[in-house]
Amino acid sequence: MIVRDSASSANPKTYWTRKRREQWAGWVFIAPEVIGLIGLSLFPLLSSLVLSFTEWNLVGGLSAIRFNGVDNFVQLFKDDHFILALKNNVLFSAGTVPLTMLIGIVLAALIHKKLYAKTFFKVAFFIPYICSTVAIAAVWQALYHPSKGPLNQLLMQLGISNPPHWLVDTSYSLIAIMIIYIWQILGYQIIIFLAGMSNIPEELYEAAKIDGATGIQQFRRITLPLLGPTTFFLAITSTISSFKVFDLIKFLTNGGPNYSSTVIVYQIYEEGFERFRMGYASAMSWALFLMILLVTSITWMTQSRKVHQ
Repeated sequence: MIVRDSASSANPKTYWTRKRREQWAGWVFIAPEVIGLIGLSLFPLLSSLVLSFTEWNLVGGLSAIRFNGVDNFVQLFKDDHFILALKNNVLFSAGTVPLTMLIGIVLAALIHKKLYAKTFFKVAFFIPYICSTVAIAAVWQALYHPSKGPLNQLLMQLGISNPPHWLVDTSYSLIAIMIIYIWQILGYQIIIFLAGMSNIPEELYEAAKIDGATGIQQFRRITLPLLGPTTFFLAITSTISSFKVFDLIKFLTNGGPNYSSTVIVYQIYEEGFERFRMGYASAMSWALFLMILLVTSITWMTQSRKVHQ
């Protein structure tokens, strides 16, 4: 006589358990994001990698694609325009990233400790970051006007008889873009630094005051060390952002005069969408990606060593 377990017969095991239903429901909810990521990010990324080993004139259609190996990458380092764009990019990043972070952390410290109406100053500094870049560029284009611009008018009143021509001067065009870029992203860095400072316990500052530490000593010994992770985050994101600058240059100078303000992203745009050399433009894109990856890796390793010391 076979005796069946009444509990097991009453509740037979099924595939659609509660845990599995929850898992599948989660996958259904994130499916649009995953599909969008694959379709709009991964597929174009892999396509550009394949195209970087080809010679393809966009006007000729897909039938015009010709495999040429690593010729595009070899040509990059023989291209004077690409080398100049790379130098400009390095100068742009070296000039904007440290200066923006320095000004940002100083202003954040002042707003955090010394100023009334903190909310007003936070909003005032942050507005340029959220405004349209085209609108910002149009305003600065008027400010930079060689003869009628307020900036040069002020310089002439201060006794400078021959002020810079800014956007139309090969010596100052890149500097002019750097000034606008610093002004635009400064508010974002101030907000991030303020968020980091708000997490520092006030007890540390009170103990330092009791020990006789000045405001500058508190800033050096407490604020700066405890803002290490925030500074590291901003260093990486600012470096990546500085290598991707495009819209200001496109609107204000078109890479000129005489390629003096051309950077790699603008060079990619010219090669791909003006000269229709999509294979060569893709090779430039991957060269830029590898350079950003290298800089980010070096920054990451440097920070990791400091943490473990």
